[in-house]
Order: sequence, then structure tokens, then C-alpha cells
Amino acid sequence: MTSVRKILITSALPYANGPIHLGHLVEYIQTDIWSRFQKQRGHNCLYVCADDAHGTPIMLRAQSEGITPEALIARVSQEHQQDFAGFNIAFDQYHSTHSEENRHYSSYIYNQLKANNHISRKTIKQFYDPEKNMFLPDRFIKGTCPKCGAHDQYGDNCEACGATYAPTELVDPKSVISGATPIQKDSEHLFFELSHFEPMLKEWTQGGHLQSQISNKLNEWFESGLQNWDISRDAPYFGFEIPGEDNKFFYVWLDAPIGYLASFKKYCDENGLDFDEYWREDSQTELYHFIGKDIVYFHALFFPAMLTGAGFRKPNAIFAHGFLTVDGAKMSKSRGTFIMASTYLKHLEPEYLRYYFATKLNSRIDDLDLNLDDFVQRVNSDLIGKVVNIASRCAGFVTKRFDGKLNQAWSSEAQALFQQFADKAEPIAELYEKREYAQAMRDIMALADKANEYIAETAPWVLAKQEGKDAELHESVSVGLNLFRSLMIYLAPVLPKTSIKAREFFNETDWSWNQAKTPLMNHEIQAYKALLTRLDMAQVEKMLEDSKQTLQANQPAKAEPAASAETSQFDPIAPEITIDDFAKIDLRIAKIVNAEAVPEANKLLKLTLDIGLGERQVFAGIKSAYEPEQLIGKLTVMVANLAPRKMRFGLSEGMVLAAGPGGKDLFILSPDEGAQPGMRVK
Repeated sequence: MTSVRKILITSALPYANGPIHLGHLVEYIQTDIWSRFQKQRGHNCLYVCADDAHGTPIMLRAQSEGITPEALIARVSQEHQQDFAGFNIAFDQYHSTHSEENRHYSSYIYNQLKANNHISRKTIKQFYDPEKNMFLPDRFIKGTCPKCGAHDQYGDNCEACGATYAPTELVDPKSVISGATPIQKDSEHLFFELSHFEPMLKEWTQGGHLQSQISNKLNEWFESGLQNWDISRDAPYFGFEIPGEDNKFFYVWLDAPIGYLASFKKYCDENGLDFDEYWREDSQTELYHFIGKDIVYFHALFFPAMLTGAGFRKPNAIFAHGFLTVDGAKMSKSRGTFIMASTYLKHLEPEYLRYYFATKLNSRIDDLDLNLDDFVQRVNSDLIGKVVNIASRCAGFVTKRFDGKLNQAWSSEAQALFQQFADKAEPIAELYEKREYAQAMRDIMALADKANEYIAETAPWVLAKQEGKDAELHESVSVGLNLFRSLMIYLAPVLPKTSIKAREFFNETDWSWNQAKTPLMNHEIQAYKALLTRLDMAQVEKMLEDSKQTLQANQPAKAEPAASAETSQFDPIAPEITIDDFAKIDLRIAKIVNAEAVPEANKLLKLTLDIGLGERQVFAGIKSAYEPEQLIGKLTVMVANLAPRKMRFGLSEGMVLAAGPGGKDLFILSPDEGAQPGMRVK
């Protein structure tokens, strides 16, 4: 018997400036599955979250709508919580960073850092919008990245190369608000001395608290030196005023993660729990953050340093995940390739998406693609064809022939089959624990296949027509329903609403994880009602039509995403490009972790490439020059920011570089010794 764990988990706080979309839901569904699993195992697990409710964007949006920021964030909070509830996301506490609890802890942590000499003061040059008469926050300035030359990048970091910088370093900056060229003005700001915590952070980030890809990425930042962090913003700004300062406000990224503490404090006050037991420096409880890979810098460096400097504990682990694409296209608000949660809920069963995401999620930070054709097929094949079909095939016989009661004695063969299902309880639990949901779903569906094989072999519909076969019929359908029950217990973290319906069908008040190991014998069940219905592509199409944002058209690739093996190395030079065009190309060192032939293609190899922050799948036209096993373990160079292309063989997520006249004389580019996956090629 394992001891009861005390676990606190959080998801990143959604910004209170817009609706929840399916890209957001990757994180909340991933976290909710883990939370529900821990509770089903009998652990004391609490899941808290909040709206991130401060910053200039919220202030400006409220102004444009003619309402106060407080009215805006109250409305958005209600919308967010309604969307989350629609997808069966079960927070134990959902709060707001614009709360007294957050004001208290933001001020407390700041004062502790200040008292311990971790806050400095410096006059800086800051961009100012001469038309709007206001200092511009980082995200309201766009220009050309000073590191890689990518255009249309924000004032705090580059989405193309991942670099962070001061807004004043941008080339050709423009105000997002007015379009004016900003001017520089002096302003005194407060800085958190992140460099004071560099030894601690180096040790902590390499101490098993992060995924290896994240730890490796953070090493790059240590190599370039940790920069002290500007934590203040000038008025006008919607947020908390900094204690002891005039017209200075906490930067939203200071008080946003502190919202985890604030939301939990709200829960503690309302439920009589000891806040300090979970957050003091020597706490023996467990703390985990689920976040997107784009906000690792704040969660794995700034936040642990702030917590340490103020006398709080650090998390046991931070679990980062990748982004969502839809039918191979990158989700983007500006391009309208996202589906809002509320639109989905008008048309489709939310548990379908929960299950589909679970079949794709794992402990790595790979991006996840919602392929709509595969989505429909997977739901119908797995959930309808394999799982709920078991109950629909067996329940009627129990109700009509045996007064709704399961039998009370099984043959040795039936007992052995059930034991196979019971024996999978701990291996499947370990997969959930490690967030290997995709493998867990595969293992559960393999059990569902065995259950369906058993029903096909015993053929209750045949036994029902034969005299003297009532005992065999009763066993067949009773065993079948017990196998279905075990499957639904294993799927309960993923399908909470459907599992409740199934539990009520079995006349049970609760399902713990271990109940999957013990069958129901001589037990009365309810009349069966359909748990889930088949999904039709027409329903998905109606959802897309109804969505205010449309999916990017699915254009099959007409050229292979690799250097062509058919063209001569002496072909005429292509049309000229400028240095700005070339600067858009993000070349990265990639390690070939797997290579295999594509049987249906004459020229293609399917490569799995590690670029330091997750793996990419690329189809390369180099089959004539290389055997797949020759390539595994080699380093090469890839174009990392090439838009994904859906081919009939699968999704290609980049391009490897190769040269040569073709045939056997085709050579992938290989970097020198010392290169590491993820490094930029300059």
C-alpha cells in the first residue's frame, strides 16, 4: 500500500485578454488528466489556476470597449471558467492575479528580495510613443530581431530564434498601438538581480527538475550570462503599484507566477488548509507546474530565483509541452488558424478531444497535431468501436435474461482473462504518472481488443439462441461487462463524464484505481443507455463553418522538403534574394535519432531529428545516396522554421540541407565536432 501523497499542481495562467482556444486546451487537458489520476489513486492532490489579469494589453482593450479593466477581467474570467468547465477541467481553485492575495504575496516577495539586496535601481532608456504619450511595454513594440534579423518580432524576445533582448535593441522599431516610430526617454527602473542566483539555478536546472531538452536549452542562457530582470513598468499600467514607489507598477511577469501562491492561499482560507505546509522552504509536499515551452525562461529561472530569495520552496518539477497545430498548420491568431473552445463545444463532445489529445501527449515537449480526419477515425475506432461497444453488446442480455444481475462464478479461463486486465493496473498507472499518456492509451486499447476478441469467441448472441446455454451466456456477458468496467476505470482520468455514466450504469458510487483489479460478482446493474455516439466528419465541418476563425487550407505538397536529387549542382542561379530574406531562415544543428525508408516513395527517407527542444519529423529526398542505418546518430543541418507540410506519407516539419548532382552523389551537410543539437548555424 503506497502512502498518501500531498500534491499541488498548477497550469500556466491564461491571459485575461481573449478567449480560450484549442491550443490552450492541450495544457489544461494534460494537467487535468494528471490531477484526476492522482486523486483516483487516493492521493491528496489539489489543482489551482487563475486568470493572468494585468498588463497594458488589458488596459488598452478595456479602454477600446469603454469599460474598466476590472469589468473586462471579470467578464473574461467567467468566459474562461465556462469554457474550462465545458471540457471537464476540474480546478480545485480558480482565481485571478488581480486579487488581494496576489497583491499581498507580490509585495511580500518584492520586499524580501529588496531586504536581501536582490533589487537594484537603474536609469534606462525606454521607448515612448510620441502620439499616445505613454511608455511602451515590450509586447507593444515590434521590429527586426537584433540577433537573427527576423522581421515583425516583439520587443522582449524573438519567436524565430528564441533570443531575449531589451526593446531598445530592436532594429526599425514601431509602436503596435499607433504605428509611430517610438522615441527614447530616460526612466528609472527596478531590477531583480537574477545573476545573484546563478550557482543555485545551474544546479537546480540540471538536477532532474526539468525535461532534458529544457535543461539543455537553459545551458545556452547560462553560457551567455544571466541578465538582471526589469520588474517595473511606468504609468499608465494596469497592475499593482510597487510599495514605496511613485507611479511604478510590477511588470506582469512578476506577479503572474505569484498567482499560483495567491490562488492556493484562497483555497486554504476557504478550506482550512495550512498554506505554509505547501510553500515553506523545507516543505515535504510536492509541487508541479505544467507550462508551454515558450514560457520556460520565466518559470525555470526567474520564478525559482524569486522564490528562493524570498524564502519559499521551489517546485519538484516543471513539465513543459509543445504547441498545437491543426492539420499540419501552425496555430496563429493573426492568421485565423485557431478554433475557440466555445465554438467546439457547440458542435462536438468534449471528451472526444480529451481522448485524442491523450493519444498524442507524452513526457517530451514535441508539438502536437490535431489532424481532423485522424481525429474522427480515432474516436470512432477506439472509443465507439472498441470500448463502449463492449457494454452495448453485453448489457441487454443481462437485463433481459438475468434480471439485471451479473453472475457469481467464473470459469478458470474467464478468471485468467480478467487477471490479465487487473495485472495492467500498475503498469498503466506508471505511464500516467510519467505523463506518457499516448502509451497508456495504446495499452488500454490493446486490452479493449482482447475484450472484443473474448466476446467474439464466446458469441453471446449465438448462445442466447441455444437451449441449455444460459450459464455460458451469463458468464460471457458478465465477464465482458467486467472487462469494460476495468477499461473505463483506466480511462476515467481522460473521460471523466463518460466514466461517471459508466459507473452509474454499474450502480457504484465511486471508482478508485484499485477497483479495476476486483470484478463485480452477483451485482445488479442498470439498464444500459448509450454512453457515446459516433462522430461524423460532417459535424466537424459544421464546427469549422461556424468558427469565426478558419483553418488554413490543406494544400498537398508538390515538392519534397529536401534538396532535390534530380537537379544538377550546376543549375542556373535562382533569382536573387536580399540579406533580409536570408535572415529569415533559421538553420539549426539536428541529430538524426531515427531514419527509415518510405516504401511508397522512390526518393524519400523519413527522418526523426532532435533539435534540442523536441523532435521533428522530416521527409528528405536522399534515399538514393544513403541507407537509413547509416544516418542514425549523425548530426546534420536543418531549416527549423520552415512551415510544416502535409504529405500523403505524413507531416514534414522542416528541411535537411544536402548538396550534389544527385543519385549516389548527394551529401547531407555535417557540422564539425563540438556541435550540439539545437545550436543555430550562423
